[in-house]
Amino acid sequence: MNRKKLKTVGVLGGMGPEATAYFFGELIRATEAASDQNHVPVIVYSLPQIPDRTGAILHGGPSPLPFLRRGLRALEWAGADFAVMPCVTAHYFYPRLAARSPLPLLNLLEETLAEAKNLRPAPRTIGLIATTGTVRSGIVAAVFAPAGIEVIVPSARDQKRVMAAIYGKKGIKAGFTEGRPREILLETAAELVRRGAGAILAGCTEVPLVLGGKDLPVPFIEPLAIGARAAVKRAGARLKPRRPAA
Repeated sequence: MNRKKLKTVGVLGGMGPEATAYFFGELIRATEAASDQNHVPVIVYSLPQIPDRTGAILHGGPSPLPFLRRGLRALEWAGADFAVMPCVTAHYFYPRLAARSPLPLLNLLEETLAEAKNLRPAPRTIGLIATTGTVRSGIVAAVFAPAGIEVIVPSARDQKRVMAAIYGKKGIKAGFTEGRPREILLETAAELVRRGAGAILAGCTEVPLVLGGKDLPVPFIEPLAIGARAAVKRAGARLKPRRPAA
């Protein structure tokens, strides 16, 4: 058994709760462990009452920043050594959050870019499936463009369908991970590939709940899985060898 002291991962979650649970599972799946004691210690703070990130970005809705800061303080008090937010849209607030964070804050987008650059062949164009807040804010393109990677997004019509698949009454956030939500995201991914995407980026953490690498003819870039591996590495545990590409 690995006897060295492991750092404690703090998960600032609830955006949404099922994506947070999925991320916790990814932490477990990313760890090379022969026993319970080989896994990283994790503190999960799930606060579903954090105001909607897209509403704040696009429509001047309540800011999630006070809630995110409250979550980071709670994680620090509980003993976390660093934190990660399993929500891509929340990274719009990352600069302001990290500047006053009581904990080091892992950046999912930076980790995802590093992963994308390691793909062989490295994609020059990536199709983004995400919330409208993430799409219109340009936070993904701002990270990927300096590396020479173009980010393309769905048409306005397809973006409305993506939002319905995520937020609709029978959408992913309402617990529907089969049927129409999955069909919409598959159709959206196929259209992005037709337009030249050499990979699809799951820019909303609900997307991997319905799509996987086996569903696509191009690489599926999944920030939750990438962030989980980065967190396990930062915590000091052994990483499990990567699963073969589907």
